[in-house]
Amino acid sequence: MSRPAALSAAAAGVAALVAAWLLLQPEDVGQGAGLSMAETEALPKLREDFRMQNKSVFILGASGETGRVLLKEILEQGLFSKVTLIGRRRLTLDEEAYKNVNQEVVDFEKLDDYASAFQGHDVGFCCLGTTRKKAGAEGFVRVDRDYVLKSAELAKPGGCKHFNLLSSKGADKSSNFLYLQVKGEVEARVEELKFDRYSIFRPGVLLCDRQESRPGEWLVRKFFGSLPESWAQGQSVPVTTVVRAMLNNAVRPSDRKKELLDNKAIHDLGKADDSLKP
Repeated sequence: MSRPAALSAAAAGVAALVAAWLLLQPEDVGQGAGLSMAETEALPKLREDFRMQNKSVFILGASGETGRVLLKEILEQGLFSKVTLIGRRRLTLDEEAYKNVNQEVVDFEKLDDYASAFQGHDVGFCCLGTTRKKAGAEGFVRVDRDYVLKSAELAKPGGCKHFNLLSSKGADKSSNFLYLQVKGEVEARVEELKFDRYSIFRPGVLLCDRQESRPGEWLVRKFFGSLPESWAQGQSVPVTTVVRAMLNNAVRPSDRKKELLDNKAIHDLGKADDSLKP
């Protein structure tokens, strides 16, 4: 078999596996309904009211694709008076727009020694995550469960009122798949900390152009690009849409202690502003 033919066969195989895996996942039970027109039209005013509160925010995982886009969107919208990145290394942020971003470098293996990094923030966004291929099974659990949970445990007494967790479609602590099991476990354990407001986002396959090369994900993106839009939207979502859903959700008041936004809710909330455009 020629190299192009082999690559094509491999792509088809990956696509089939992804499709089968997604179709076998149970539907998440979350807030799947779209915004009413009144709620959508209220978003600009809600953002302005939110800005006036001069809130502080921290982001975990700003070096990853979702965290990177989240940081950019937060700065463009000017929602917070103080923005802090918490990570294992300092990021190079040369653009003028990033000049007032604070960075706290921590050792995730000794997070108790860095409790001060988590103090004084009203809102927290956790986009931490790695892959089993990159970190191994043990390393994956360490990052996606242990680091996330410990960060939340420090953020709560540090003053964080609203904790936002990026999870995954199909997250279930009883799952036989390690990835979904870990995502479900950390969701449940963070809930036990009883934040004033706890928002969980369960997107499907994240569509983005990673700075880090992951050939398998490139094939998956190509696969979803070939599907009918209605089906693709049910199982995947652009990172930009996820980020905008996170922020649109953050600015709207809620009396719910826990919010679970599934892939459909993320699409609806993340694209709400589109209906306001002339």
